Formats: sequence, C-alpha cells, structure tokens
Amino acid sequence: MPKPERIGNRKTREQLYKRRIPKLGYYFIVTDTKETEQNYMYGLRDSIPQELQGKLVIKVIKTKTKNLVEEALNLASLNPQYGEIWIIFDRDQVKNFDSIISEAISKGINVGWTNPCIEEWFSAYFGAMPTYNSSVACCEGFEQIFERIARQKYIKSDPAVYEKLNCFGDEKRAVKLAAQKMHEHKTNGKDKPSEMCPGTTIHLLVDEIKKKVNV
Repeated sequence: MPKPERIGNRKTREQLYKRRIPKLGYYFIVTDTKETEQNYMYGLRDSIPQELQGKLVIKVIKTKTKNLVEEALNLASLNPQYGEIWIIFDRDQVKNFDSIISEAISKGINVGWTNPCIEEWFSAYFGAMPTYNSSVACCEGFEQIFERIARQKYIKSDPAVYEKLNCFGDEKRAVKLAAQKMHEHKTNGKDKPSEMCPGTTIHLLVDEIKKKVNV
C-alpha cells in the first residue's frame, strides 16, 4: 500500500534555507577611530531591524592601535554576552599591522582591517578597488570617485556615510569585489595583510550580519 503524501508538512526550499541561517548573535565592535569607522559601523547597525540593533555594540576607545587587542578584550570582559568581538582599523602608518592582526586572531578576536584605509572598502561600493600607495592618496582618490557619482563632496566625519554608500553604491557588489581581491592576493602568494593592497576584511563582518538578519 503506497504511503500517503504529507504535502501539508513539507517545507519549501526557501523555508529550509532560512532555517539553516544562524541567528544573529551579540557583536562587540571596537575601533580607535572616532570619525569614519565609527559612523560607518553605526550606520551598519542602524540598517538592520530595530529589534536586533541592541545586539551590535560599537565602542570607540582612545588608545594606540597596538593596544587595541588588549583594550577590546578588557571591554568585552565587562559584557560577556557579546560573543563576537571585532576590532576595526586601517593599515595607514601602523608599524605592527600584521602582528596586531595575528595577536587578535590568536585570542579569538575577529579583525576588520583595510589596506591602506577604509576608503578602499568604500570604493568597492562603486565597483572598483584601486591601488594606492598611501592613505592620503586613497582618501583623495575616493573623494573624486564619490563626488563624481554622488554629486556631492565626501566628508570623513559624515554620520550618514553608510546610508550614502548604499544609496549611490552597491553593497553586495562591494562584498563580492573585496572577496575577489582577497582571493587574488592569496593566489599570488601574499599571506600578510600588509602585502594585500588593496585589501580589506570588513566585508566579512558586513556580509555575515546581513545574511543572519536576511537583509
């Protein structure tokens, strides 16, 4: 006797896919930069559903970049519910760039780094990650790109920077481009973040959060 079909209990492929997506955990994001990185992270937080925004805590601390790992761990210890710890910083003129990243990873901290500066990651929103030899050149280059496409001047302290990047650019395209650049560097035998220019890992944080909230 054939088994009766249980169509009513079957889940669609979309429903099954959603069930496999991990729920958004608690993120503790630390940076030593008051302006650009802070505003971008606030914008990222505010872009997700309001009921989930409390799961992203952004802290700006006054410290030297070399002490960022230690300070992040100290702050996170006061908020044990935040299991995902991230530090955000640029290559810029940081001397111990690679060692700071290695130390963070060894202590269970995720790193959102950009080489040479965060404006390189911003450029990806507009479909390109040009190679610059300094943070100054990178900022100037992005200013030109932004002004050409957005028809307005780029201001590093703009609190609406995240919103504008998504308005005039494409975040999903930026994530794909950043991932492609990382793959290219590794294919070419570059293992150190200081050698990966242009490069960033901020896309990993953005992509992870957006996928978990299904945005």
